[in-house]
Amino acid sequence: MTVEYPPVKFGAFMGPYHVPRVDSNAALRHDLEIIQYLDELGFAEVWVGEHHSGGVELIASPEIFIAAAAERTKRIKLGLGVVSLPYHHPFMVAERINQLDHMTRGRVIFGAGPGQLADDSKMMGLNPLEGRRKMEQSFGAIYRLLNGETVTEETDWYKLDEAYLQMKPYSKVEMACTATVSPNGPNLAGKYGASLLSLAATFPEGVELLESHWNIASKIAAENNQTISRANWRLVGIMHVAPTEDQAREECKYGLKQLLNYLSQVSPGGAAYDDLDQMITDYNDSGFTAIGTPELAVQQIKRLQEKSGGFGTWLNLQGDWASPEATRNSYRMIAAEVAPHFTGDHESRARSFASVIDSGMHTVEITQEAQRLAKEKYDKERADAGKA
Repeated sequence: MTVEYPPVKFGAFMGPYHVPRVDSNAALRHDLEIIQYLDELGFAEVWVGEHHSGGVELIASPEIFIAAAAERTKRIKLGLGVVSLPYHHPFMVAERINQLDHMTRGRVIFGAGPGQLADDSKMMGLNPLEGRRKMEQSFGAIYRLLNGETVTEETDWYKLDEAYLQMKPYSKVEMACTATVSPNGPNLAGKYGASLLSLAATFPEGVELLESHWNIASKIAAENNQTISRANWRLVGIMHVAPTEDQAREECKYGLKQLLNYLSQVSPGGAAYDDLDQMITDYNDSGFTAIGTPELAVQQIKRLQEKSGGFGTWLNLQGDWASPEATRNSYRMIAAEVAPHFTGDHESRARSFASVIDSGMHTVEITQEAQRLAKEKYDKERADAGKA
């Protein structure tokens, strides 16, 4: 039996990851240029993260960055992916989101996370083991504020005294919770009817948890009279495509090994490699990456559909895996040769194309007959004119 999955939109998730040898200002400019290019190509959304250490992920304020990107784009949605809630007072987060909602005229999406880098917490004197608890507390307060409530509550790390937003939100801001391996994210998404943002979707352990995470979110949503939709479920992973696999591998000599070795020190389950080709082979075989042709990328999305039961958006993890030029070419090929398989455009056009190919020269015969009749009509008109 053929399973019908919902259409898949395409976007990007920006840590963003930059090789340390690249100038910081040039890296930030490159990120803005990529967002503009994605908007021109018709990608649905792009997400921008918050980080304060590591030397690789350079955006400290995704809100400021999105404000700049909004003025350079027309239609692409702009996700805060994510705001590390334990680092901020929830009222200030809600105020900034509300302002961005107005400035982008409804294009902003609010993504929340606990903060990932241990050095971020250390420099602020925070205990990273408290991050998930604080995220859940803050998320609830922000949810109520953005929904027009007046909030009074006190925790061990913030206080709200009859707090409310002085501006009515421009739109109903979509809210999203991150999910990796633990059930915390799906639980929180279900509780508030928020979207699910699966950051470990292609990790060997993470991909096997996709179905259970969705089941948790659905169950908790039902218990809280909330509604969630697979159309708003995002899966994140690494994809770089080129006309041939050899070319894709060659292009990834630019920075893939250095950056994935960095990630192995940040995210559980990764491994450091000395040999790039072996790294790509192992990660492609495990499904963690799709470095190769558009056909490989199509197979990756289909595999994730089967594992998850269906999702709404694929977010390509953006990094300096390849040079800026090769990265743009990869996105162009994804838009032209991968996305149509999942938006419905490919099937519709293939059907129309096949109807012509399988017509048995029917169209040619009709055209020839029409041409014959037109010539016959013309000849008769000229003959009648000569008799006049």
